[in-house]
Amino acid sequence: MFRSEYADVPPLDLPIHEVVLGRAAVFGTTPALIDGTDGTALTYEQVDRFHRRFAAGLAEAGVRKGDVLALHSPNTVAYPLAFYAATRAGAAVTTVHPLATAEEFARQLSDSRARWIVTISPLLDTARRAAELVGGVAEIFVCDNADGHRSLIDMLGCTAPEPDVPVDPTEDVAVLPYSSGTTGTPKGVMLTHRQIATNLAQLHPLVPAAPGDRILAVLPFFHIYGLTALMNAPLRLGATVVVLPRFDLAQFLGAIQTHRITGLYVAPPVVLALAKHPLVADYDLSSLRYVISAAAPLDATLAAACSARLGLPPVGQAYGMTELSPGTHVVPLDRMHDAPPGTVGKLIPGTEMRIASLDTPGTDLGPGAPGEILIRGPQVMKGYLGRPDATAEMIDPDGWLHTGDVGQVDADGWLFVVDRVKELIKYKGFQVAPAELEALLLTHPGVADAAVTGTYDDDGNEVPHAHVVRREPGGGPDEAEVMAYVAERVAPYKRVRRVSFVEAVPRATSGKILRRELRGRQA
Repeated sequence: MFRSEYADVPPLDLPIHEVVLGRAAVFGTTPALIDGTDGTALTYEQVDRFHRRFAAGLAEAGVRKGDVLALHSPNTVAYPLAFYAATRAGAAVTTVHPLATAEEFARQLSDSRARWIVTISPLLDTARRAAELVGGVAEIFVCDNADGHRSLIDMLGCTAPEPDVPVDPTEDVAVLPYSSGTTGTPKGVMLTHRQIATNLAQLHPLVPAAPGDRILAVLPFFHIYGLTALMNAPLRLGATVVVLPRFDLAQFLGAIQTHRITGLYVAPPVVLALAKHPLVADYDLSSLRYVISAAAPLDATLAAACSARLGLPPVGQAYGMTELSPGTHVVPLDRMHDAPPGTVGKLIPGTEMRIASLDTPGTDLGPGAPGEILIRGPQVMKGYLGRPDATAEMIDPDGWLHTGDVGQVDADGWLFVVDRVKELIKYKGFQVAPAELEALLLTHPGVADAAVTGTYDDDGNEVPHAHVVRREPGGGPDEAEVMAYVAERVAPYKRVRRVSFVEAVPRATSGKILRRELRGRQA
């Protein structure tokens, strides 16, 4: 068993809005949130006051403890306000990908039993359609303005009393992101106030922040990585968060230059752009002090090229998953120079890890030997919503969460993730469940069977690769038709980007798809 070399931290048994904004009065007029597109800024005092008024407005509208509110928006300065307002009103927040189709959104609404939606006017049609498909949605609010819908902006004038909702941090769910886990279709991950708050305290000794730090939030807040590293963590510590709605390289570089960004939390595709794109040379990035990459594996050579070009310490990595709130490992900011290339970091405080043999069940391995990464700690999720069997498959009776990732630890305690035993595809940090795409492909009248695996494109991104059995050998859909059929029905990041036609999908006697055999054919 491996244990963190850092001192344990006490659990934070407070609501997440109190953990993050409890010192807002201390930070006062310090800028908390800045819109990286138009410069709109909110101070800590404003963030605290505004989210309390929004909470009063939501409570007046009927939001109660135990409700679920779907937050459906790209990154904006209003996103954190909506999130903390909802939790203060007693709701759990299920975060929705802004590019989700109406059908995908409806499935999440149905599964989470969300009764309320907060969105933005450009996404309103999708939200309305999703609500119509599922039924039971009490009201759709907007962050900006739209005819026929109450706006958060209007709630600033709400005179209703601020809700005083008792929260049990240990049991009450604060956020309900959706994850495919190690396999299968997306499931609601129940993360309590205590779990996500304590994870902030666990991460702090390794990646501290303070007033004067400026963090650029380009990774989405709806993703647990963005929610933790770019929203909750910096706002808890008095840093300034500059918000961008999406990744556009020129806009991203311009924001670093204009706002004198000090720290970047990114995914590997952004590291690739920083290392190789010629546009980088046109901007002054000298304010940067560090870059940390997570959400997907980062090639050590690419990391070195990025740090060399920017004149920074080596790019650090972090490791975790939605079911872990999400962090378990990170390269400490003060250890970036001595961290070995390719490591995802050190165990954070209060976290235990085992490396379990893939060949001999029940056997734990020591340094240098690869095996499945098992994690135990206060950040382990409460479970999957409404899926006790899936929860039991993920977390064993002794509290160990089986990540599905293969890793090994060196003699100094640095973790390296070397493979994946799970089926999940990570496209630019976003989860793509093969089972979901396979079920969709089978609805095509010309497809008899299908399997989906991950393969790598020329830029090193893992992409969905469909292996299709045509219903009529030699006839039926071609590659373009298969890709278009999927693209019309899923969010852009889930699109099939390669298609192979096969005579049969290899399966075990149990019916399980033999994905490793398909990957061997790709090679």
